[in-house]
Amino acid sequence: MFRRRQLLAAASGAMALRAAPALAAWPDRPVRVIVPFAAGGNADAVARLIQPRLQEKLGQPVVVENRPGAGGSVGAQAVATARPDGYTLLIGSNGPLSVNPVVQARLPYDATKDFAPVGMAMQVPHCLVVQPNSPYRSVADVVAAAKARPDTLGIGTAGVASATHLSLEAFKAKAGAPLLHVPYRGGGAAVPDFLAGNIPLLFVEFSTALPLHTGGQGRILAVASAARLPALPDVPTMAEQGVPDFLAGSYVGLLATAGSPPEALRALGEAMVAIVRDPEFQARMTAMGGETASAELASPRGFAAFIAEDLERSRAAAQAAGLRPE
Repeated sequence: MFRRRQLLAAASGAMALRAAPALAAWPDRPVRVIVPFAAGGNADAVARLIQPRLQEKLGQPVVVENRPGAGGSVGAQAVATARPDGYTLLIGSNGPLSVNPVVQARLPYDATKDFAPVGMAMQVPHCLVVQPNSPYRSVADVVAAAKARPDTLGIGTAGVASATHLSLEAFKAKAGAPLLHVPYRGGGAAVPDFLAGNIPLLFVEFSTALPLHTGGQGRILAVASAARLPALPDVPTMAEQGVPDFLAGSYVGLLATAGSPPEALRALGEAMVAIVRDPEFQARMTAMGGETASAELASPRGFAAFIAEDLERSRAAAQAAGLRPE
């Protein structure tokens, strides 16, 4: 009797296994990518370039959704609190990941715990720009002028507690340049005043400064990158201009909600590495004034390490500027 019961149980189990539906492979439905800024900005432009390539790699529709607000915190919160299934992704950048955590007192998410980095797509170095007819021919000239007239030589950024503001504060400390910070509501918002001659200097993303330089409306004195940029190989780096080891820039990458399935993160990571290797994608990044991420930075591990390091740089710059979380 006992033997018969064993056989019946085994047969019943086998039938149940045959009847059970196979688990669906990830992804089996559309993927949503949230851009935490308004359409038309740098992060949005990168998202629109990633979208068709990611869609092709995953074999499912990929929808880009702009959800701006609070310097990127609104969109970031939406991803941080989403179901951790890999179907809601974030186009992350300095604002929500490296800047807001040190300047916003009641951030509705934890930038180091609530996201699973997938990979960086690109970086845009910050740079120092002067008027086309400016007497300043080098970074040393700007530093000397600032020292001669402390806190009077105005320099525009994308705003208080923006990525370019924190980079400017780091530059001032590193170079010993007491420049007067003139904040605007975005890097592009500073350009009209610069063109009108109301401010002599800009500290902005290279992508913002590039058309000014090529159009003869401004001169880029130096870029805060490790090497000269292919778009303007004649423009030296900050290190070449006497500010050693000074690197600063904005970055854009892809992140998922923390706790997303390993198979989802693996598929997304493989897709990002393939995207940054695409020559056409690299050409578009260069045309935008950016640098495509290296294979290491395009990986989850490399991107996670970069975000952690950039967060510490932002924290040090905020302290140097006397910025307190509000």
